[in-house]
Amino acid sequence: MNGQPIGLIAGNGELPILVAHGAHAAGRKVICVGLAGNFDPRLPAVCDRFHVAGIIRIGQWVRLLRRAGVHETIMVGGVRKARMHDPFMWFRQIPDLRALKVWYRHLRHDRRNHAVLAAIANELASCGVPLMDSTSFIQDHLASAGVMGRVQPSAELKADADFGWPLISKLVELDVGQSIAVRNRDVIAVEAVEGTDAMIERAGELCRSTGWTLLKTAKAAHDRRADVPTVGVSTVERVAAHGCRCIAVGTGRVILVDRPAVVAAADRLGVALLGM
Repeated sequence: MNGQPIGLIAGNGELPILVAHGAHAAGRKVICVGLAGNFDPRLPAVCDRFHVAGIIRIGQWVRLLRRAGVHETIMVGGVRKARMHDPFMWFRQIPDLRALKVWYRHLRHDRRNHAVLAAIANELASCGVPLMDSTSFIQDHLASAGVMGRVQPSAELKADADFGWPLISKLVELDVGQSIAVRNRDVIAVEAVEGTDAMIERAGELCRSTGWTLLKTAKAAHDRRADVPTVGVSTVERVAAHGCRCIAVGTGRVILVDRPAVVAAADRLGVALLGM
């Protein structure tokens, strides 16, 4: 691994912090552009250089990264996808010319995750700061096969995971969502634009009995330059509070955000963590 600085375009959550630590461990300086109103307040302290820019100020991202000598960039954390459908977002954030060009050429009629990512990635690449695999520096935080932790899934939970896996595998190929909730071989809830956390709460309301299973993965050809699905400690705490007793995730396709902490939380709360 060379010693060239790595760019980091950071949205919300813990993931950008893990990437920064991983890049430092690999001998890279981290030049970060934190998306305004989204990044974790702890993030600036773990970066070598930190800037704040609007979420639709792509030209500003490029200028900040290129001035620092960045030739490779990682984009993680993201912005809640529901905000893409906020009719006032473009007035609140004031897009720059590059963002307007991306929207006009590519996103007016298609705002699905892969379309947004491809449009941004292509624009950044054309400006000399291409995106790289967002898991490059956090391979040890990816889900592995089998049971991760001490809690073993019951025969009923394992049967639900086996039942749901072909369904979620087909669903992600349609770019609908990355999670479903299953109990007694019946689909309780399906994730769409509201995100996994909201779906978990809805599943808990629909299924008053405990013992349902959350399944989460990405499609086989998922573009790992951004938007890799994640499970964090807060996810484990939320599912446990809403009656879920098993989380089944795609091996190598889902990031456990701070894997040791996620596994410890699952053990503490009695939730089986299963790599499929």
